[in-house]
Amino acid sequence: MMKRLIAVGFSALTLAAWAAPAAAQDQDYKVNQLIIYGDDACPQSTAGEITVCARKAENERYRIPEDLRLSGDPANKAWTERVLAYETVGATGTNSCSPVGMGGEFGCTQKLLAAARGEAKESGADRFGELIAKAREERLSTVDADAAEEQGRVEQLEKEHEERKAAEAAAGTVESPDDPVQ
Repeated sequence: MMKRLIAVGFSALTLAAWAAPAAAQDQDYKVNQLIIYGDDACPQSTAGEITVCARKAENERYRIPEDLRLSGDPANKAWTERVLAYETVGATGTNSCSPVGMGGEFGCTQKLLAAARGEAKESGADRFGELIAKAREERLSTVDADAAEEQGRVEQLEKEHEERKAAEAAAGTVESPDDPVQ
């Protein structure tokens, strides 16, 4: 009876060992996003948490965040920008972005592309998504090696178990599974 319990326990251990790498891949990790300044150290990630740090210059530490510094209020617009806006009033024809005149539609595309480039330069948003993906990739890069190591341990345990069974069978001490329990 004891040998049967050992065999059942060994089988359960083997199945759990095979399932461990798959469970590690499916585990959801908590992501801690931090903004650090200057030479401050980024806290280390833990087993259940990925820490992603975005580094900013030391002179940004006590400033209002960039996203809050910008304002769409016309009163905050520089006088030179207001004057430049009037330079295109009444423009027609090529590169004018006007429905009047030939080739006006080409200017609209140029204006749209210039505005997109300007927004990309002024955008103060940090790319946490890329940093999180990189941290996740680092964490998952060890899964295959861990799985291979675990597989090696399981195969070694199975081999030892089979050797023990063969030795017991040679000694004649193994009960057959059909023997009644005493």
